[in-house]
Amino acid sequence: MPKGTALPPPAETAAKAPDISVDLMKQVTQRLSADDFEGRAPSTAVEPKVLDYIIAQFKAAGLQPGNHGKWLQPVPTVEITGKDFSPLAVTGNGKPMSFSFGDNYVAASYRVVPHTQVKDSELVFVGYGIDAPELGWNDYAGVDMHGKTAVILVNDPDYASKTEQGLFKGRRMTYYGRWTYKFEEAARQGATAALIIHDTFPAAYGWNVVNSSWTGAQYYVQTPTDGADQTKANGWVQKPVAEAILKAAGQNLAALSEAAKHKGFKAVPLGLKVSFGFDNGIRKSTSNNVVGVLPGKTRPDEYVLYSAHWDHLGHCTPDATGDDICNGAVDNATGVAALTAIAKANAEAGAAARSQVFLAVTLEESGLLGSEYYAANSIYPLDHTVGGVNMDALLPSPRARSYAMTGGDKSDLTSVFRDTLADEGLSEVPEDHSERGYYYRSDHFSFAKRGVPMFDVSRSTDLFEGGKAAGDKISEDYTAHHYHAPSDEYSDSWNWDGIVEDVDLYYALGRTLADSDFWPNWHEGDEFRAIRDKACAAATGGCHK
Repeated sequence: MPKGTALPPPAETAAKAPDISVDLMKQVTQRLSADDFEGRAPSTAVEPKVLDYIIAQFKAAGLQPGNHGKWLQPVPTVEITGKDFSPLAVTGNGKPMSFSFGDNYVAASYRVVPHTQVKDSELVFVGYGIDAPELGWNDYAGVDMHGKTAVILVNDPDYASKTEQGLFKGRRMTYYGRWTYKFEEAARQGATAALIIHDTFPAAYGWNVVNSSWTGAQYYVQTPTDGADQTKANGWVQKPVAEAILKAAGQNLAALSEAAKHKGFKAVPLGLKVSFGFDNGIRKSTSNNVVGVLPGKTRPDEYVLYSAHWDHLGHCTPDATGDDICNGAVDNATGVAALTAIAKANAEAGAAARSQVFLAVTLEESGLLGSEYYAANSIYPLDHTVGGVNMDALLPSPRARSYAMTGGDKSDLTSVFRDTLADEGLSEVPEDHSERGYYYRSDHFSFAKRGVPMFDVSRSTDLFEGGKAAGDKISEDYTAHHYHAPSDEYSDSWNWDGIVEDVDLYYALGRTLADSDFWPNWHEGDEFRAIRDKACAAATGGCHK
C-alpha cells in the first residue's frame, strides 16, 4: 500500500532554514540576467556559458553531479513551424463554409512530418473532452473517434461556479480543464484532430493570446516515434466559428454546452466534415537540464526534488530604447538563485535522511519541456520520489503575511504546508484566480501528472509593509511592465525580504520531507491519485514498502 495515509510530520519537526545567503542569491540573479547571457535562450550559442555558470554554482554549493556522475541531462527537442495554412473548410449540410487561419482558427501538429493534412474528417462534439474514471465521467463513451475530429469546450464543467464545490472542484480548474489535457485525451481516443472552442472567460485569456501562441515556432520533446501517437493536428476555433458550424449541423452551441455540464452527456456527431492543412518547417536541437544531488544518509534511494527553470526568451521585441534582450531576472534567474541557496543551506546542515535532487531545467518557456523530459526519462525513479518544491519568478518585495497553496488542497502535502506556515508565524490564504489553473502551468506539473506530489506555493500580496495595496501595486507593475519584457532586469534597489521569506519556506518544506519517513499521496478523487497508486503498487521499495 502507498503510505500516503500515514500522518504527516508534526509542526514541531518542521525544518528551520539555516541563514539563507542573500548575497549568493543576488550574485546568481545578477549574473544569470546579465546582457552577455543574452536572455538565456536554449539551444543557442550562449547556452554552454549559462550551463557552465550554473554547474560552477552547484559545485560551490556542495552538490555532486546528479546524472550518473555527470551534471547535464541532454533534452532532445524539435521545433516545428507551420506555414501556408489552408482555410478551415466545413462541408456536409448546405453551403460549404470556409474560415481563415489566424482570425478564425489556429492549428499545429505534434507530429514531425513535412506536411499535415486533415481531409473530410467527421466532426464530433465531445463536450469538455474528459475521460475521468475516478469521477464516473466519460465524454467519449460510446463513440469511436478514429478518423474523426473532436470539437471540445474549454475548461471543465464546473468553471462558472462561484464556489469551489462540485465534481470538478467548482470554479477551481482541474487538470481536465487544461487545453493540454484535451489534446492528449483526443489522441488517446484515436482522433484524427482536435479543435477547442475558444471562450474568453473560461479560457482566462483572449483570442489574441491564442493567436500569438499558436503561430510561429512550436517546441516539443523529441520522441522515438516523432509524435506518431498524437493527433494529426490540434487547434482552436473562435466561438462565433463554432456557433456557425453547429448551426449548420442543426445544433445550438449554448444548448450543447449546457448539456455537457452534466454527468451522462453523450458525444454528438455533427454530420459535417472538416478539411485543412499546412506545411511544417522542422528543426531538431538539444538543450540541457542541470542536475545535482545531495545523497541521503539513511534512505539514499528515496528522493526529494527541488526545481527551477534556467531558460528565458533570449532576444525579443525591442523596447523604446532599442533593448532587445529579455534578461529574465525575476523570471527565472531568481528561481535558480533560490535553488542554489537552498542547495548550499542543505549541504551546510548536513545530509538529510533522503537524497535531495536539484534540477535547473530548460525549455520551461517553450512548454515545460525540460521538466517533461526529466519526468518521462527520470534519472531517479518517480516511484522512489517522495515529492518536491518548484520555484519560479520570485518577485522582489517586502515580506508577506500569508501564502497560498497553488492548486488548492490536492494532497497530503497540504498538512506539511500548514504546519510549516504555523511554525514560521505565517497564515494561509486561498489562491487568487483558482479558475485559471496555475498549478498546471509550471514545471512541477510535469511530475504531478505522473503521480509525484509537488509543492507550488505563492506569496500573497498582503505585505507587512503597506498591506495588500502595496503588494498589489508591486505585482501589477511587474505584470504590466516587466513580465517577458527587456525591462525584467536585475537592480541593486530590489527589496529581497520577500524572496528570503520564500526561500526559507521552500527550504523548510523540502527538508521536512527529506528528513521524514512520510510518503504523501493525492487525496481520494484527485485526478492524479490513481496514477500514484498504480506506480506505488508496482514499485519495489520506494512508496511501496
